[in-house]
Order: sequence, then C-alpha cells, then structure tokens
Amino acid sequence: MADNDQVLPLPMPSENPLEPPVAWEGLRRRCPVATVELPSGDRAKFLTRYDDVKALLSDPRFTRPRPEDGAARIAPRGAGGPAADGEGAVTLPEKGEPHQRWRRQVGKYFTAKRMTALRPAMTRTAEALVDGLIEGGQPGDLKAAVGFPLPVYVICDILGVPAEDRDRFSHWSDAFLNVTRYSGEQAAAAQAEFRKYLTVHISATRAEPGDDLISMLIKESEGEGEGLTDTELLGTAMGLLVAGHETTANMIGKMVAMLLADRGRWERLLADPSLVRTAVEEALRYDTNLGFGMRRYLTEDVEVGGEVLPGGTTVVCSMPAANRDEDAFTDPDEMDLTRSPNPHLTFGAGPHSCLGQALARTELQVVLEVLLRKVPTLRLAVPVDDLRPIEGLLVGGLTAVPVRW
Repeated sequence: MADNDQVLPLPMPSENPLEPPVAWEGLRRRCPVATVELPSGDRAKFLTRYDDVKALLSDPRFTRPRPEDGAARIAPRGAGGPAADGEGAVTLPEKGEPHQRWRRQVGKYFTAKRMTALRPAMTRTAEALVDGLIEGGQPGDLKAAVGFPLPVYVICDILGVPAEDRDRFSHWSDAFLNVTRYSGEQAAAAQAEFRKYLTVHISATRAEPGDDLISMLIKESEGEGEGLTDTELLGTAMGLLVAGHETTANMIGKMVAMLLADRGRWERLLADPSLVRTAVEEALRYDTNLGFGMRRYLTEDVEVGGEVLPGGTTVVCSMPAANRDEDAFTDPDEMDLTRSPNPHLTFGAGPHSCLGQALARTELQVVLEVLLRKVPTLRLAVPVDDLRPIEGLLVGGLTAVPVRW
C-alpha cells in the first residue's frame, strides 16, 4: 500500500462511480499526507483524513493556488477553462478584510429567508422539467432532463438573465469546468464571451435594477459606499455559475442514483418524506465522485498529519475521502438517511466555505420532493455498474442517469 514516497495518480480509480476508491481507506490509515500526480503532470500533497482536511480548509492563511504562485496545476498548460487553474479567471479578493467584505455583501442575498422566497418558483420549474422527462418517454435521462437545466435556470433567475440566454450559460459553465473537452483557445473564447455578455448585463442592470443579485449588489454600492466594483460583480457572476451550475447539476443526478441504487432508500423516503432534508445531507456526505477536491497553496511551512509541509507546496484536500473517515462518522460507508448531526465537508470549511450552499441544498431538496411526489415508481434503467463517470470534469459527475418509472 502507499508509502510516503509513493506517487499516486489523481483522480484515483474506483469500481463504480458510486463507490469510493479502494486506496482511500489505506491512505487514511497509513499515509494521510500522500504524494499525487495531477493530470497536468504536476505533483501535490493529498489529504484524506477529516481533521486534516477541515483544519487546512479552515486556515485563513491559505487560499486557492494562483498561476503566478508557481503552484501545481490540475490541467496541462493550454487546456481547460479558468476554473481549472485560475489562469485568466476574473479575480475576487481571497484574503483578509477585502474577502470578508465581499462575502458580507454577497452573503446578504443567500439567506434562509431568500431561499424560502425562491422555493415556490424553483418547485414550479422542477415540476415542469419532471413533466418533460415523463412526456419524453421511457427510459429517460434524469440528468439531462432535470439535473442539468434546473440549476442554470435558477442561476439565470438569480442574476436577472433572460430565459432565452440559459443555453449560453450552460455552455460557458461547461467550458470553465471541463479540463479535457475544450482547448485553451476554446475556453478563453468562452470566457471572453461571458465577460462581454456580463459587462453589458451589469450596465443594463445599473440603468434598470430589479430584484436579482446583481441589482441588490448595485443598490448596496450606492447606499453604503462599500459596494462591489464592476470587476467584482463580474467575478461574482462567474463564481456563481462555476460553483453553482455543474456542481449542483451533477449532484442531482448522483443523489438520485444513490437513492435508487438501493430501492429500500427510495421506499423509505416515500414512506416518510420528512426525511428529505437529512437524506440530502447524507447524499452530500456519501458522494465519492466529487472531483479532485479543493486545492490550497501553502505560503509558509505548516504541519499536517504529523508531517511538516514546506511553503510552496500545493495541497489537495479530498473532502469526499474525509467524509468517509470512521473517526468522524459512525459507519461512514453506510448511507444513513436519518444521520444527524452530519458535519460533512462537501461545501468546504472556514472562511472559504461555499457561499451558495443554502441555494444548493434548496435545489436538491426541491428536486427530491418533486420526484417523490410525481414519479414514486422511479428506478434506475441500468445496473449501477453501468453508470459512467464524466471524464475531465473538475466537479465530478455521471454522463447520464437513465431511469424508468
């Protein structure tokens, strides 16, 4: 099994996309700070224990790697979009008071009250998409019909973007996050298109503000003098798309696949729909196909897992591996729909935890509620072993989720 001087390829293989790589358990026990090789050929340190991952993600000294740091890259140079390595991305403040100011401003939108207000429209959208899935006949692809469109529809609504531009946002999201499907030139072109579109949209929103996120941030700027610049507004919109579309779209498909892989799970939710909230949290914890994990660039020496890592090291924090740590969770390899509390690390931890996690939770809950109500006989149309992971996607996902009902 892995020794400290062994180099392991990342991503690590697993028997099927709903099961964890066999290597994780051994790494947690014997090599919690492993050396891995990324698709770029660069090397990084890889953390698999809950306490180590949480501590590093919570440390305000360290942020995502920037190209100018000389940090390890995920994608080969010239491949993938701005989310892959930050090159060419619209930057936002990442440390200290400027970062906290940005979080305070944007966080005012993603409140429990706002999510409650968004829920009825989100439910109507999900119902229409599920109706479309049913009308399309059996078998259907739940990911394509429901999982992929719902989050981008919601994000476009949040940004005040017209419905007719939703397909463009879907394309941009894919170009930013897929490290193999698009060349560097294609990704750069997508980013340029996105910048141009949002620049015009922000200007139009300044002239006629509405109830969307961009409008709220513009109004805050005028009222408090602590508002965001146009560059920060652009970065906020890109961040919402990158963090909120493909991640949630793929999680919808994976969540449903996990619940249908063992029919007893689905039957239990049908018998007791009040378990939807804890079931969503458990699906988030149980998910092993979460992509590469969060990277952190060490600007100074730090001790992790009993090993001193020098400044200049790139560290990959594997949240899904940490979420299966038996020192943090009872029976971590069991999907317990009643698990509570459930302090999983899927949304990160500390000052850089996912700002839109309340939105993602709401979308997942709404989809599950609608599916349980409208298609209680839902089942997978293929064996679990026939499900296939998407290649090259930073956030992890399934190519399709074939279903019958």
